[in-house]
Amino acid sequence: MVFALPILAASPRASEPAVERTSPRSVRISVTDRCDMACVYCRPTMTDGYVPAEDRLDVEAWDRLVRALVARGVSRVRITGGEPLMFRGVVEVVRRIRAIGVEDLALTTNASQLAALAAPLRAAGLARINVSIDSLDPARFAAMTRGGSLERVLAGIEAARAAGFDEIKTNTVVLRDHNDDEVEGLTRWAWECGIVPRFIEVMGVGEGAKLFQSHVVGYREMRAKVAHLCVDDEAEVERDRGPAKYVRSRDGNHRVGFITGTTDTFCEGCDRLRASSTGVLRACLSKNDGVDVSDAARRGDDASIERGLADAWAMKPDASWKGCTESSAASVNMRATGG
Repeated sequence: MVFALPILAASPRASEPAVERTSPRSVRISVTDRCDMACVYCRPTMTDGYVPAEDRLDVEAWDRLVRALVARGVSRVRITGGEPLMFRGVVEVVRRIRAIGVEDLALTTNASQLAALAAPLRAAGLARINVSIDSLDPARFAAMTRGGSLERVLAGIEAARAAGFDEIKTNTVVLRDHNDDEVEGLTRWAWECGIVPRFIEVMGVGEGAKLFQSHVVGYREMRAKVAHLCVDDEAEVERDRGPAKYVRSRDGNHRVGFITGTTDTFCEGCDRLRASSTGVLRACLSKNDGVDVSDAARRGDDASIERGLADAWAMKPDASWKGCTESSAASVNMRATGG
């Protein structure tokens, strides 16, 4: 069953003008659809019957694809999955993208493999890293991830801190009756570690469609849980850094972010493109539409990649689109598309 949650116009929006969406400036590349966790808002079970793709792009193909996208105006790249650190060539992908030259290079991970890879990733040129962590309670963490080890994740975060990344952020999907009582605790912990915590509304994508009607915790409720820690200012986005909105701590030394994909969608002005692990370019997380450029990437056919990019970008919904609250979002497989 697909639920439609109304958009709440009362949520704050960024003060800067919307981006003219003539071409993508940001791309999220899903280097693998494999993952060693099964978070309740992403996968139904660890043995959900999903068969990982056998025709994933290799390091050379990713190099060619990203080069062609950068030539067409992409300036920000985020590496995702599945779990990107399960892709054996992830460090080399980082090294090559850094050599291509982009304004911003980041990676999102569940940190299960990060303890061993933090230093190599940093040495290869990775600037920023986001870590998904939905609880600081080991038993709760294991339940929400269906078997994930909080101890391994925390070890990965410590390794990332030691590696000296420009910035470390956390991503926490807040679910009512699961972890909504940990917003303040996670915020305080992250600030103590020199990390920027971010809290995400569960969205109606794939498995999330079964949860977001009854378990969504909206921006205003999340912010109220840390109101005594933060200034009472309007939340602001970081320029060219995605849809998250941030407020500062009362002492001015920290920030906390919120991503409002359900109560206040951020489709207007979206400048993001996604590339799946099999080389399909997709212009929207909430739709399965896409253009397969895998053969062109393997051949190094820049002209075909550019045509594919233009065709994929033409699929971008207009400003009336309501993102992850649209009914099409429920049919999207987050592992296949890339988070």
